[in-house]
Amino acid sequence: MSSILVTGGTGRLGVPTVEHLRAAGHDVRVLSRRDGPGHVIGDLRTGAGVREAVAGTDTVVHLATANGLGAGEAALMKTLLAASRDADIGQLVFISIVGIDRIPLGYYRQKLEAERVLEASGLPHTILRATQFHDLVVALFAAQRFSPVVFAPNLSFQPIATGDVAVRLGELVAGTPAGRAADVGGPEQLAARELARQWADAASVRRRIVPVSLPGKTFAAFAAGHNLAPGSSYGTTTFSEFLARHGVRA
Repeated sequence: MSSILVTGGTGRLGVPTVEHLRAAGHDVRVLSRRDGPGHVIGDLRTGAGVREAVAGTDTVVHLATANGLGAGEAALMKTLLAASRDADIGQLVFISIVGIDRIPLGYYRQKLEAERVLEASGLPHTILRATQFHDLVVALFAAQRFSPVVFAPNLSFQPIATGDVAVRLGELVAGTPAGRAADVGGPEQLAARELARQWADAASVRRRIVPVSLPGKTFAAFAAGHNLAPGSSYGTTTFSEFLARHGVRA
């Protein structure tokens, strides 16, 4: 099996991805700024240790995000690409987000720039765009714990389990570089109000759910469904199943 380096391997998507790849028999190392089992020390912000971490690797799975790292997504990508060229890796697999080319959100623009840097690099690669994770939808409502009501935006989501995305990443790692792979989304497209109702029931929240619309191009793009992946319901875990398995608190 392949030797794989995973960036962001201790994160929300990284943990199930590393577990899935190891279960499939791959030799997996996690790029981290902190020592730990299966970790190799490296810092994408500065580049320190990154070349050494990538050396001898067949595939790099790039799941790290610039959030909290003090650097842009494209900057992290450039650092990783430089090391990957030196190591002559067979493929770089990058996780991205559905709709980033149509939704003018600042973070999405960064992800799109990172995609373009990868595409222009000439390095064999696969880009997988996924819809929002179940965890993010939960966080949207849970963040309102001090509000007298629960606000639900007038738009729909197609949330997907991180475990389902991890399985898809494993399939892509085992295949040949695909460029832009088909987008993946969860098994259901549901209005945020319905998702809020399911969350409230699971968390025993009795506050009223209030639909809300916001001005601006970003909200309009979400409301138009650009965050959805029609025909690409790869995920199998529904939002209600996720809530039942993991439990939630208000």
